[in-house]
Amino acid sequence: MNKSGAEDMWVDGADGGFIDPVSMEEDPVELFAGDAGTLAVDVRRVLVRMLQRRYLLAEKSPGLWRTLLDNQQLVESRMHDMFVRLVIDHDRGVAYKEQVRSVELDVPILLKDEPYSRAETLVLVYLRTIFQQEQVAGEMSARVDIEDLEQTVLTYYDPDDTNLARGQQEIRGAVARLAREGLIEEETAGRYRITPLVEIVLSAEKLNEIKSWLHARNEGSAVAVADSEGAVL
Repeated sequence: MNKSGAEDMWVDGADGGFIDPVSMEEDPVELFAGDAGTLAVDVRRVLVRMLQRRYLLAEKSPGLWRTLLDNQQLVESRMHDMFVRLVIDHDRGVAYKEQVRSVELDVPILLKDEPYSRAETLVLVYLRTIFQQEQVAGEMSARVDIEDLEQTVLTYYDPDDTNLARGQQEIRGAVARLAREGLIEEETAGRYRITPLVEIVLSAEKLNEIKSWLHARNEGSAVAVADSEGAVL
């Protein structure tokens, strides 16, 4: 009989030598009873964060961001197991996820689409336009006041709708949702900084498409949103 079964643990190496088995000390640390996970605790945290939230911002969570970049392949592998794609925009410092969809494969849908309401879409158009204007002007950041935002977005509403309070309430609700999602951040009461997420949520192509629709709908009236060249739409 092999002494303590030790000889059974040696494996022939490619060079004719032997390879030591991995020591118990190198096994993943068990974080809770029955833990079968193989990821380090910091990698697990960034994976959970990516699944919980729509986005991860480098400037807001530098520690998680660095962990994500250092372990990108591991995190991607786990997300791909769930048919979810990881997207990292290094220029904007944004990471987000997308649902994998395929006509060739029956993919279970994990991420549900949450379409924006009319008010949320109109607020997005305003924010994206202002952000684009400031970029063209060479500004590093863009900010908006809630009063200016409300006045502009209300111009998109039906002029025959006399329920101004309802429109304002819808717009405030839209601002609250976009703030929760990280597209804007309230710096002082009623003043918001627009984050780079707005470019990802509403691409330039989609922005122009929506603006064209709004222009056609409001043709003949001045709508107080300017494009990057200063033209009134």
